[in-house]
Order: sequence, then structure tokens, then C-alpha cells
Amino acid sequence: MLLALAGLALAADPAPSIPFEKYTLPNGLEVVLSHDARLPLVAVDIWYHVGAGYELPGRSGFAHLFEHIMFQGSRNVPEDQFFPILEGVGAPFVNGTTDFDRTNYLETVPSNQLELALWLESDRMGFLLDTLTQERLDNQKAVVRKERQQSTENVPYGVAEEQFFKLLFPAPHPYNGVVIGSHQDLEAATLDDVKAFFRTWYLPNNATLVICGDFEAQSTKALVEKYFGSIPSGAEPIITTQLAPPISSEKRLSTTDDVELPKLYMGWVSAPAFKPGDAELQLAASILADGKSSRLHRELVEKKQIAQSVKAYQYPLTFGSVFVVEVIGKKDMAPARLEAEAWAVVEAMRKTPPTQDELSRAWTQTKARVLRGLEELGGFSGKADVLNYYNHHVGDPGYLAADFARYDAVTPEAVTKALSEAIRPDNRVVVDVVPAPKTEGGAQ
Repeated sequence: MLLALAGLALAADPAPSIPFEKYTLPNGLEVVLSHDARLPLVAVDIWYHVGAGYELPGRSGFAHLFEHIMFQGSRNVPEDQFFPILEGVGAPFVNGTTDFDRTNYLETVPSNQLELALWLESDRMGFLLDTLTQERLDNQKAVVRKERQQSTENVPYGVAEEQFFKLLFPAPHPYNGVVIGSHQDLEAATLDDVKAFFRTWYLPNNATLVICGDFEAQSTKALVEKYFGSIPSGAEPIITTQLAPPISSEKRLSTTDDVELPKLYMGWVSAPAFKPGDAELQLAASILADGKSSRLHRELVEKKQIAQSVKAYQYPLTFGSVFVVEVIGKKDMAPARLEAEAWAVVEAMRKTPPTQDELSRAWTQTKARVLRGLEELGGFSGKADVLNYYNHHVGDPGYLAADFARYDAVTPEAVTKALSEAIRPDNRVVVDVVPAPKTEGGAQ
């Protein structure tokens, strides 16, 4: 495979490394600098080490709520001007996302606007609460509740997917449900509750700032010190979340939804991100459902023609990953048939290792996706975000080459071993959806 990527140092076939420098300010803010002068752009990428997985019972949705509040203005940034200010200077990308394990804020700006981006990020880190009023909180609570309706309650299969995660991670585990949280918790959130959450987690000593692109190192360090150095650190956040409890017996839920086609979910709580078994299950999922040559596609979509589409993935998370098989069936297809046929495909690979060709193809596809992402300085899966991703999970922004080695070491036998140990009938969650007026069934 020939992939020419300027700005990456490539070792043997290919174990790329991203040049970087990491240091820490006295207030605990981690800073990662990565010079890349391909374009006159700089990506600013900040990760707060908090997501839905760090929320307490009755406080779901707080991390995502702050994803919205952080764009509403701070002491020196007028209300609703964060996007217009950056777009006005030609920023090609501005966004923020929340997941179970982290919240990130990303902007790519022209090189001569780096100082502006750093000022904006520092102002909301240090002075957001100065302007957080009850009125602003109520406004954003309403926005998030509407988003929940649009992203979960009123989209095909949305409620079923939420119930799927509730069965995988029973309360009080904070992965229970969806990142956006529940209506009840959002409505009950007081201004004091929300401010306390911010003071606990949105601290310089709980964040990592990555700057990647066309900049001069010494002047950039001076700017980082100027804008972030005076923000006080806080008490080290106490993480109370534990690994997801094992599922000891199969759980089932049958639901109906206002959809045209039936859908099946099968899921398992699996090896946490970067732990033994994680890489093996990611490659297993690729063999099962990545592309038209994958096993589930060939068997269910092409050969038996009972499915409209198939999907399999290992969703790597800190407190217990999720291995999922999803099948959207043909019209009027019984979920029981979809389940039996999909499980037969998984079961075959639990008993007999995949071929070396299948494994090599899965790893090549995975590797290609990573390398394509690295062609970008910023954005999702760009160089800045990859540096932050590895720093967040393993404490080393330069872990990419070691991560490639982790996948290179996977054998067909290791794939089958990981599947046979973690993916079993007795520890799975099965949720099916059939077309009918929307209702929710009960867990069995």
C-alpha cells in the first residue's frame, strides 16, 4: 500500500509518527505542539477529560450541556459570537463534541489568527461562569431537550438504541442511556448544579491543548502562557466510575417503531479501550461487516437476501467497550430470522479463525482510514485530534506507531480467542425493532 503523507515521518510499512513536543504549565494544563507547515493553517484542539461517563446519577447530560454553553459567550466574548468571530477571520472548521469519555473543542484557523483562537478558548476555560445566568442555562436546556427529541426520540430506531445501552450498562453506571442525557435530569438541573460540574471538571489541570500546523514554537509557547498561564487550577477531579459490571445472562427487549424495516441489535460489553482483546475485536468487526466482501454482507445481504444492510463495530470506551452487530432486515422479515442468521456468522468465527487474507484486509482498511484522517491538520480524526486521542487514553500523544504495532501483532487465532471469550450467547443484549406504532417493550 502506497500512501504518501507529507508532514509524517514514516517507518517500515507504515508505522507513522507525528512529530510533537509536550509540556505542562504550572497550573496543570498539558500542551502538545506539532509543527506542520504544509498549509498556512493551525488547528487548535482542546480535550477536557470529562464526558457522560463521569456524570453522577441524576446528573446525566451535563457534559453535553456544556458543549452548548461553551459557545454562548464568556466574560470577554459577547453572547453567541464564538462562531461569528472565527468564521469572520476565515476559520474553515469550528466544532465541539461530547462522548462518554471526553469533551473536545476544535477549530482550524489561518496561521495569523492563532492568537485569536487561543484567546477564545482561554476565555471560556477561565471565565465562562462569569456570564452563566439562569436565563442562559434555561435557554440551553431547552435547546438540548429539543436536540434530544431530534436525535433520539424522533429518529428511526433512536429509542431502541437508547434502550440497548440501558441494558448493556444498567444504572447507576453512567454509560446507561445516551450521551445527551434524559429530559428529567436536564429539567431538574439547577444553576448551582451546573456551575459545580464546571468547577469540578473544566480546569486547566483536567485539559490538554494541542496546537498543530504552521506556527513558530517559541512565540506560540509565549501565547499559551499569556492566555492560559494565569487560569488557576482546581482540586484534582475524583473519578468514581468503575468498569462496567459483567452481564451474567442474556437480556432481551422487543420494541416497535414508526419505521418501514425491522432492525436487530446484538451487543456485548467488551474489553476496554487499549486493553487486551480490544484490537482483536475491532478487526473481528471489520471482517464481519466492513464492505461488500465481509462475512455478514455476503451471507445476509447477498446470498440469503434477508437484510438491507449490516454493521459491526467495537466501540472502544474507558469503562467497558461495546461490541455490536446491527442488521436492518428486508420488509416483513422476522427479527428472529435475522438474529439466527447473524449469530450463525459470528459463531462460525468464534469456532474457526478467519483467514490471513481476511485479517490482512481488515487491518489494511482500518489503517487506511487512520492515514486518510492524518492528511488533515484539524477536524475529527485529523492530526491534532489524534494526538489528543492518544494522550487522553494512554498518556502519550505519540502512541500511533505503538498502536499500529498492536494491530500488526493480531493473529487469526487471537481473533477467534477474543470472540470466543467475550462474545457469547449468555452475556449478550438483544434488542429488536419491528414496524408498528411506536411503543417500548420490557426487558426480559
